[in-house]
Amino acid sequence: MSYKAYNKEGLGFTTRQLHAGYNPEEHYRSKAVPIYQTAVFELGDYERCVRLFEYAEEGHSYVRFSNPTNQVLEERLASLEGGAAAVTFGSGMGAISSTLLNLAHQGDEIIAVQTLYGGSTKLFNNTFKDYGIQTRYVEDENDIEAYRELITDKTKAIYLECIGNPSINIIDVEAVTSLAHEYGIPVVMDNTFATPYLFQAFDYGVDIVCYSATKYLSGHGVVIAGIAVEKGGFDWLNGRFPEFEEFYKENVAQIGEEVLKREMFTKRLRMRYLTDLGAHMSPQTAFYVLQGLETLSLRMDRHVENAGKIAKFLEEHPAVKAVSYPGLESSPYYELSKKYFPKGPGAMMAIRVNGGQEAALRVLEQVEIFDYMVNVGDAKSLIVHPASSTHFGHSEEELISAGVYPDTLRLSIGIEDAKDLIADLDQALNAALEGNKR
Repeated sequence: MSYKAYNKEGLGFTTRQLHAGYNPEEHYRSKAVPIYQTAVFELGDYERCVRLFEYAEEGHSYVRFSNPTNQVLEERLASLEGGAAAVTFGSGMGAISSTLLNLAHQGDEIIAVQTLYGGSTKLFNNTFKDYGIQTRYVEDENDIEAYRELITDKTKAIYLECIGNPSINIIDVEAVTSLAHEYGIPVVMDNTFATPYLFQAFDYGVDIVCYSATKYLSGHGVVIAGIAVEKGGFDWLNGRFPEFEEFYKENVAQIGEEVLKREMFTKRLRMRYLTDLGAHMSPQTAFYVLQGLETLSLRMDRHVENAGKIAKFLEEHPAVKAVSYPGLESSPYYELSKKYFPKGPGAMMAIRVNGGQEAALRVLEQVEIFDYMVNVGDAKSLIVHPASSTHFGHSEEELISAGVYPDTLRLSIGIEDAKDLIADLDQALNAALEGNKR
């Protein structure tokens, strides 16, 4: 038996999404990744118990720390991302909050753009504020000097999204990461909308990537899941992170200098935040995400193909005031899209409907294939009114800064036949037009 596809990093993306991180020989030769549905594992003996609990030996003791099913998912996504290591969480927000808590503490600051998912801005503005962590927002995410002006000795991270939610904007990532590294600051990115298939964030200087694996990675709307991936090699001992210096001193003897230099962020994230806060992913969920990953590249190609056709249709429809999709030549982000997303800028888009909120809500009432849901990244097409859902409770000023208006609809384009999706949107938009005439 010479099967070695599980650890051959030179293989193509689609091959690795099927094989990376899983050796059947280590799991009774089961070709499918088994679900280790157990709460605990035998410790073996006293010496091994000590080695496990001081993280000197790779292994499993209690599922709140780790699980073999989750480990395969972590190794597979790290491979697809081109990163050093990953940690799975019970939700995307679990991954984001734990990632940033691993970096910032009371009195520290985070820099973020305003065009973010509403759940993220609520986390920053409410929960983090309660914990003494201040978020400073960039006024113009396209002005690199606007980031520089916000950097202080308390800045612990710059937080971005690969594609803004729901304004569908693109930031010059390379320019931001270059600036951040001048000051020894890591860049954290939510790469949910693109996935590693469409955007290799680490190639452009991003240090940590977070996912709501609920979306495209699993692809079928059956689980809530999150993952954080570390690029590896960031200098956490640069003087800006005293907590990491302390962590290094406490653990270098048992874990080893080489491992800590490569993946210290991930080790601390698992040992402190996954373990202490308990936002772990169940092995059943990890199994479902792995099933989705096996077809990721195939689905993303179809998502992008459909999105391009639908965006062009919407741009010409008389009921549509504006279309936000970076793949359109009319988009202000078209050039950045070509640079960062050569396979296409995903399948998320936003439209503004002529006739205000009343017309937008009429579209929601009329669509027959698009389903009215807050989720995205499903194989099936979805639509939502962000002002009353994903960004509910935000002030008018916050909504405008995020690119959300009363007449905005966010579309997640699925993998159905494009002609059916176009026909559905056409009849719904025409109904909105007729309503405007009354």
